[in-house]
Amino acid sequence: MKLKSPFAIGAWSLASTACIRQWMGTLDYKIDFGEPTVDPVHAAYRGAKIYVFWHENILMPLYLRGHSNISMLLSRHWDANILDRVARMMGFGVVRGSTFHGGSAALRELAGRAATGNLTITPDGPRGPRRQLAAGCVFLASTLGIPIVAMGMGYDRPWRLGTWDRFAVPRPFSRARGVVSRAVSIPADLSRDELERHRAGVERLLTHLSEQAEAWAAAGTRREGQRAVCKEPSRTARSAAALPGDVGVTLDEELARFGLLPPEGRPLSVESSLGMPAA
Repeated sequence: MKLKSPFAIGAWSLASTACIRQWMGTLDYKIDFGEPTVDPVHAAYRGAKIYVFWHENILMPLYLRGHSNISMLLSRHWDANILDRVARMMGFGVVRGSTFHGGSAALRELAGRAATGNLTITPDGPRGPRRQLAAGCVFLASTLGIPIVAMGMGYDRPWRLGTWDRFAVPRPFSRARGVVSRAVSIPADLSRDELERHRAGVERLLTHLSEQAEAWAAAGTRREGQRAVCKEPSRTARSAAALPGDVGVTLDEELARFGLLPPEGRPLSVESSLGMPAA
């Protein structure tokens, strides 16, 4: 059913927002941060980031990190109209468009917002294929000089919708877990081949983090470095995003941390291929 009238979209948006707040508020949240300061609510957070996660898991960050100076990139397609309203009500900025197809206006708006705030993208949205990362977030990070933070998320035995992304609906009062990367720096002026290598590397990283989070949620075990988190606005992100932040690690370094470098050992990042020392 296509909801196109302003009244219908508004009514569904209000109902959806209320449902998300109540439903997601019952979960037990724990996150393992590669570097805790990438969280915009952390007191030592500095510098804008591009947060990426799979489309199926949008409920978790939508609930936890509203009012944290984060703008979400959504498609111009009609089916994002309700999500647009819900995201705004939950405390997110919204930019409609694409980083590639007809998205020059969206790219300009994202660049403006990135000067003083964070961005978030679901890189397999809006229509898939599921867990296949489009190059837009890598292109954006390279163009704007902002590091990527990959966010793997999982729930204990979630219900799955019959949508292209197998959208995850957590069971009430169940475990929700996240495994989050360090800030990953993407070099500027990537060639087409370099862009593809980085795209494939970020996809591999995000898939691995998501699988780890799902296994952790299912097992219910304790993970070294885990932190309990809750719905919390950031008190500093609006000013701290504009401050100089950590440039981040290379993609090779983050992949190596999880044993994810290609078997042949070929580096993915320009810095590693030039033999620069690790940070």
